[in-house]
Amino acid sequence: MQALLILLVLLLSPGAGAQEIIDGVESKPHSRPYMAHLEITTDRGYSGSCGGFLITPQFVITAAHCKGREITVTLGAHNVRKKESTQQKLKVIEQIVHPDYHFFTNINDIMLLKLKKKVKLTTAVDTLPLPNPATFIQPGRMCRAAGWGRTGATEPVSDTLREVKLRIMDKTACGKYWHYNNNLQICVGNPRKTRSAYKGDSGGPLLCAGVAHGIVSYGREDAKPPAVFTRISPYVPWINEVIK
Repeated sequence: MQALLILLVLLLSPGAGAQEIIDGVESKPHSRPYMAHLEITTDRGYSGSCGGFLITPQFVITAAHCKGREITVTLGAHNVRKKESTQQKLKVIEQIVHPDYHFFTNINDIMLLKLKKKVKLTTAVDTLPLPNPATFIQPGRMCRAAGWGRTGATEPVSDTLREVKLRIMDKTACGKYWHYNNNLQICVGNPRKTRSAYKGDSGGPLLCAGVAHGIVSYGREDAKPPAVFTRISPYVPWINEVIK
């Protein structure tokens, strides 16, 4: 349990251990207009970052463990260290954590962020569709994850958005995670490959054929795949209820 707690703490900090992209490539600028970069001030006053994605002009989805005292969301960004004309930066006025989120097990690791106002949809800022509640993404599918975090276990965070192709694995591949629940989570990343989500981008989406099927949740401190993503389809009714 102590090891899991350490892992969850690391997932939030860009300087320590949150999910990001290893062995991926730089995304074509603004080709993923739904991507959100979260600047977080934690309850203890520390700074951190997460990823997320826009689902309506006023709501972003991210991981519940990315909750903080304050969150600022940047949309329309490719390089988060530059002031790009495409960027829209907004404060979060409400952080809506799933009511059954469990910090110690990271089950139900999903949160909705209500922005201060609706964003203007452009070619660089747009929404991402969610799956049908009955959809259950199967092992073997190739999907993609994207983010701005570290590109290696000892590498710095990336200024520019990067992405990586990842395989959906059978639940047995995530047997090492004590609390893994295949009904609510997805096992992602071939253990024979180095490709993985890694430090600095928890909360980002897992894209399969243009639909968000997962949310980056947690993984091993050494970044070896597979990692665990929150499965979105079971939460679609709750999401729809909240945004209404």
